[in-house]
Amino acid sequence: MPELTALDHLVLTVQDIAHSVRFYTALGMQPVTFQVADGSTRTALQFGDQKINLHPADAPFQPHAKTTVPGSADLCFLTETPLAHWALHLADQGIEIEDGPVPRTGARGPILSIYVRDPDGNLVEISTQA
Repeated sequence: MPELTALDHLVLTVQDIAHSVRFYTALGMQPVTFQVADGSTRTALQFGDQKINLHPADAPFQPHAKTTVPGSADLCFLTETPLAHWALHLADQGIEIEDGPVPRTGARGPILSIYVRDPDGNLVEISTQA
């Protein structure tokens, strides 16, 4: 059977690309723009070896998910930075922690997580390996 090895990117449908870029930049991601085959320019957020492509809700790029709805994602990001440091950083950025720290189970085992919401209401989990 063929084997998948990694997640390269995912797509978030957003109401306001600039607002989303500001939020995710506050989490340490780097905004990038790139051109695709049709010549259009798109925006993404790069972190590590992954990226999040941002699609505008009023004109999602083709092809796209069957239902493109801002605020329907639930994302978990791993960090090596202690969550106490994240709590201070998020407070400085005006980002409210909705829940946590709470123990959860990640893809590789136990994690400790805090939860925030991005500008579209997507649930964003920031976790350390427990």
